Amino acid sequence: MAKKSEKRGYHHGNLAESLLNAVDEIATQFGLEAVTLRGCAKLVGVSPSSAFRHYVDKRALLTAFATRALDQLSRSLEEEKQRAVNNGENAFEAVCLAYVRFALQKPAFFRAMWREEAIYSNDQSYVTASGNLGAHLTGGFADTILDADPTNLSSQELLAWSSVHGLANLLIDGPIGNQQSEEQNLALAAEMIATLQPSVADCLNG
Repeated sequence: MAKKSEKRGYHHGNLAESLLNAVDEIATQFGLEAVTLRGCAKLVGVSPSSAFRHYVDKRALLTAFATRALDQLSRSLEEEKQRAVNNGENAFEAVCLAYVRFALQKPAFFRAMWREEAIYSNDQSYVTASGNLGAHLTGGFADTILDADPTNLSSQELLAWSSVHGLANLLIDGPIGNQQSEEQNLALAAEMIATLQPSVADCLNG
């Protein structure tokens, strides 16, 4: 963890966001269980009382962190899909890879998204963010699969989601990716997605 003199540019003008950055730093190194509001306040360099003015307890802090994670993954899927379409690339493959890449690059965010036992899952901002990501996944897997009912998961959407989510979990918390670089893990993901594509080929969008 960075020494006090080496802190990574936390801006106390936006303390709420700075505390979420501290969650990311602590959780990435030590796991979500190690996160405390007091520990985040110390890392940012403010008093605990200042932190408690933004988040009443650890669950509130982790709820905001999970909400940020959901929002970032939603944006990542949409941006990568649009980039692939603009460049004439395979949008389904791009979205699948973006999902795995998000987990590899932001493991603390990925682990936090659906940890409902650790957050206030009825928080309105969290519910909205979860719904937005759900809309991406049920809406043709970020609009890369033809979808007759965007309110429910089709078998193809479920296959795609469970495949990339399962692989992401195995890479960050399982025995597969521990000894490999991010590049090697993404190459492995690309191979799996290539194997997956024939199963959804008849409903790919475009």
